[in-house]
Amino acid sequence: MLPIEGFTDEDSQRVILRALRLLAVVTAIGVPVVWWKMSWQSAVLLLVGAGISAAGLWKWLRLMSLVMAKMDTAEGDGKARPMGRVLAGFFLTLGLSLAALYVSLKYLDGSVYALAAGLAMGVFALTIEGLRLVKAWTV
Repeated sequence: MLPIEGFTDEDSQRVILRALRLLAVVTAIGVPVVWWKMSWQSAVLLLVGAGISAAGLWKWLRLMSLVMAKMDTAEGDGKARPMGRVLAGFFLTLGLSLAALYVSLKYLDGSVYALAAGLAMGVFALTIEGLRLVKAWTV
């Protein structure tokens, strides 16, 4: 049980890492189900969407960790790490995500709804983790 005032950077990192783990579990369950019900192409589209969603969460975690570290060093005397490498990785991930979306939609004849479901899994996982935090604070 954590009060909101005691929510630290490490807590936010744990929330995103738990969301990534939940995303992996939901993907591991969803891919065989989609393969069985629809087709292997739709299962691959679901996997591509979930991969893009996981990559976005991971890069967001790295970017926010760096921003928080930079803010902490701005208050103290410490030397801040440069942000260029993490920002370049963030934009590279965005570009690779666009390329993966284009290639998967062009060459896979699967359901676009499976791709959308994969992309939405990150939001779903973060929502579940957010609800868990709210429940922990109110109990």
